[in-house]
Amino acid sequence: MPLAGLASVAIAVAGFAPGPSAAAPQPEVDTTPSYYSFKLPAGVTVAELVRDGYDITHGHGTRPTLVATPAEVARLRDRGVLVGKTGNVYQPVIRTASDLAGTTYYGGYHTAAGHEQHNAAVTAAHPELVKLYDIGDSWKKTKGQGGHDIQALCITKLTSGDCALDSTSGKKPKFVLHTQIHAREVATGEIAYKWIDLLVSSYGTDPAITSLLDTRELWVIPIANPDGVDVVASNPTQPVMQRKNVDNSAGGCPAADAGVDLNRNSSFQWDVEQGGPCDETYPGKRAVSEPETIAIQGLLDKIFRDTKGAVGEPAAADTTGVFLTLHSFGNDILAPYGYTNTAAPNKAALVALGKKMGALNGYPVSTGDGGVGYFAPGATDDWLYGTRGVPSYTFEIGPDSGSCGGFFPSYSCFTSTLWPAQKPALLYAARAAATPYGKLP
Repeated sequence: MPLAGLASVAIAVAGFAPGPSAAAPQPEVDTTPSYYSFKLPAGVTVAELVRDGYDITHGHGTRPTLVATPAEVARLRDRGVLVGKTGNVYQPVIRTASDLAGTTYYGGYHTAAGHEQHNAAVTAAHPELVKLYDIGDSWKKTKGQGGHDIQALCITKLTSGDCALDSTSGKKPKFVLHTQIHAREVATGEIAYKWIDLLVSSYGTDPAITSLLDTRELWVIPIANPDGVDVVASNPTQPVMQRKNVDNSAGGCPAADAGVDLNRNSSFQWDVEQGGPCDETYPGKRAVSEPETIAIQGLLDKIFRDTKGAVGEPAAADTTGVFLTLHSFGNDILAPYGYTNTAAPNKAALVALGKKMGALNGYPVSTGDGGVGYFAPGATDDWLYGTRGVPSYTFEIGPDSGSCGGFFPSYSCFTSTLWPAQKPALLYAARAAATPYGKLP
């Protein structure tokens, strides 16, 4: 064929050549987290997986639970880890009018703004019982990016010297309830909300609670991590799995992974090895690097006197006060120390009080790592006991799976099960604040 003919054929073929094809549709990647049990192969530890960024809960007394996406599960299986699904993270939810108004989410749990409105309302309605403090700022507020005040309430029948930010003022023993330092542990902040309402509504009508308010200062820090709670509540039907605050100053992390674990950031046994900036247990650039930690340690330092010497020395027998920090999940009470399996010098007394509370909410008491395989250095409760001698405990609220378990239990479970189980234990802890190392009530 002549060259001209070849050219014409080429032109004809070119004319019929298909244009650039559209990219083939890609299958959706399932990023929904679930709960899993797991069994490790020889040579792999829970602590190693935590340092590698896997989200493993600190469920004392039982095997730890993995919270993971399908892609993370696949990577673990490639490492020889046996993984089995135990439950869904999210429960079905019907949005309420207050959800739509932005004061609640996920069927009834209160947003940071909802808690702030509540704190202001009970203070205004009960000036004889409630004193509200702004104890510091959230990380975003310190950066001029919105954010929140960290709020604390002191509830008592106010008399001269009560609720002062001074451990030498007033004579009433102090009980402190501290919640939602891990933002995604939504039931914990809600327990604080119900506790506040119980106290202010019962004065003068319930003799036992009236006596408590006459003789104790009942402090509440309902939202210890409000910026994180904003992130959690930003998806009201499937809350975001935000554990940490939102400090992104370390850089190098996707927005979803940035932040500091405020329960690893205290100045007691702070440990740089807890994880890198993208890990769930990242302790921060240094101890007490976060404004939320500064606020909470600052309050506790002001209201509790120091009755303890060095780490290995016991607290004084006449120490007063009890501190509870609520977390999820595992149905456990954790007593100091949580950073080591070495016994705390007051271990016998700490466990005795823990068992009294556990008899009321059905939780066993553990110390150290509880057999899980990793520790919690830099935690708030260890800091208060280790530096001030105040008996301090973590309650891990709720079971590890099912509609009433995990990080996001159905709100109906909160009202029917989770709050009723904790109410008597909190009342007992408040009574025990007078003689926590002596004769218990």
